Formats: sequence, C-alpha cells, structure tokens
Amino acid sequence: MSVLIITKSDDNESVEMVAEAVRERGGRAYRFDTDRFPSEVSLVARYGPGGAERLTLAEGGAEVDLGEVSAVWHRRLRVAGRLPRGMDSQLRAAAAGEARATVMGLLAALEVFRLDPEENIRRAGHKQLQLRLARRLGLDTPRTLITNDPAAVRDFAAACPGGVVTKMISSFAVYDADGRERVVFTNELGPGDLADLRGLDLCPMTFQERVAKALELRVTVVGRKVFAAAVDSQASALAAADWRRDGLGLVGAWERYELPAEVEAALLRLMDAFGLNYGAADFILTPDGRHVFLEVNPAGEFFWLERSPGLPISAAIADLLLGREKRRE
Repeated sequence: MSVLIITKSDDNESVEMVAEAVRERGGRAYRFDTDRFPSEVSLVARYGPGGAERLTLAEGGAEVDLGEVSAVWHRRLRVAGRLPRGMDSQLRAAAAGEARATVMGLLAALEVFRLDPEENIRRAGHKQLQLRLARRLGLDTPRTLITNDPAAVRDFAAACPGGVVTKMISSFAVYDADGRERVVFTNELGPGDLADLRGLDLCPMTFQERVAKALELRVTVVGRKVFAAAVDSQASALAAADWRRDGLGLVGAWERYELPAEVEAALLRLMDAFGLNYGAADFILTPDGRHVFLEVNPAGEFFWLERSPGLPISAAIADLLLGREKRRE
C-alpha cells in the first residue's frame, strides 16, 4: 500500500515520523511538498476514452504514479509558495490560483481514504460551530463572546468575575520590520485593555472567561484511539495564559494523562459529528476537577508528544492510513 503525504517543504519532523512508520509496516510513503508546485514539481493528469486515466507527480527525475496511492494524509498546504516574487502581481495571483485549483482537483479525483477530506477539515475549523456542538455533545466549554463591539466586551467582562482572556479565531502570525515572526497568543484582558478597545471595530476577536488551571491537556485523536498528555503550565510565569509562550521550556514536562471515560466519549462524538479521523484538542483541567474543552484543531501538531511523554501517535496515524485500524469513512 502507498500513502501520499500532502505537506510543505519546511514542515516539521512529524512528516518523516509518519513516513517511517508507514515503511516499517511494509507500505510506501510519497511526499508532495505543495509549495514546490508548480515551479519545481510537475503534475500530469491524463484522461482518455473509456475511463482511462493516469496521474503522476514528478520531481528531479523521480516519478510517482498516483494510481498506486491507497491513502492520502492531508497534512499541510502551501500551493505555489515558491513562485518567483518578481512576477507581475496579477499574473502571480492567477498562477497561484490555478495551481491550487489543480492540486485540489487532484485530491478530489483520488478515490482513496483521506486523512481527512478537505471539506471536513474546513467545516471543523469553524470555532463557533465547535463550541455549539461540543456543548450539545456533552463537553464542558467556557463562556465565550466573539464580537467587534467594545460595549459587548465590557458587559461580558463584568459578567466574568474570574477575568477574561482574548484570542483570535484563526491561527496566524504577524512579522516585524526585520521579518521576525510574532505569533498571536492567548492573552489576559486587563482593566487598561478594557478601557481602550480601539481597533476592535476593524477586526473581531474572541473573548472567553478565564478558567483556572490545574493542568493543560493536549488530547490527540487518531481514528478511535485517544492519546492524552498534560502539562503544568502554571509552573512557568511565561506560560500562565498560553502554554505555547514557553513551549520549548515545557517540552520535556508533558506527562501521560488518563482522560475520564465520559470526556473521552464526548470528544469522540464530536469527532464523529465532524467526520474527522484526526484532531488535536485542547482542554483545561480546573483545580476542582472539571475538564473544560477549548477547541480541536483538525491539523494540530503532535510531534513533541512522541518524545515526551512518548505517545505513539505517528504509529497510530500510519496504521489508520494503511487500513490497519477502524476509520471514520
């Protein structure tokens, strides 16, 4: 069996982890760095009479017959990321659009198992829908406000005696004048922030009640398997509001965690509702023992959890791609 991994050239080690696990199980893994298409990778799709067709990817003299592919891991997309920056901006945008349409058409034409279908990933990415379904399916969620109205924010904060945190709906970074990446983390909202909410009318934000933390959890779901890990983010002042602020400092502090059966069952129901075989969910364990669901990322990271606490997530992904474990079709 052969697996096509849809990714980008600067993706992290998780790609090779899964590829190696596929090979260890007797399968073949082909990597498609989408940023290298169309400038460095060739795609040829031939369709003939009587249903005859041939789909191939080629780079550096090596060719992959996509007719041999039995599963696709939809890891990352950055189509046309290496088109020349000096191109006319309109032509570059048009070329990038055509390249993306070509890749998405290729994926749609491959009648194989996909981890996960693009349409399922897009639907599951809507945070408002996540929160609504999570509550309906039995998960505890924080009070949440999504708005561009400063008055609504102040009213919401007044109703949250434990405080409020703010974050963006989508994941993105901004870059300073020197090109350095500045990730937008979750931040606590102080009195000064509430007094000055200028700019909110130009960009809506998410506001949630501040939930007291005993531990923060990353729960990775692969098919029907659930891998839970916990970290004491409050041990680091930098990570108090968002453990990612001190992600490197905490990388060795993650430990295996046993999620209560009822929480695990509710999370699996959420995955069923979205038709997802993979998701990385974030929870807060409160001092009084509540498991508060924050969100699930249909393409969330997991690679550091392979090192500490040693969760076999890449092996589980390989088993799913090769059809060795039950899938959500």
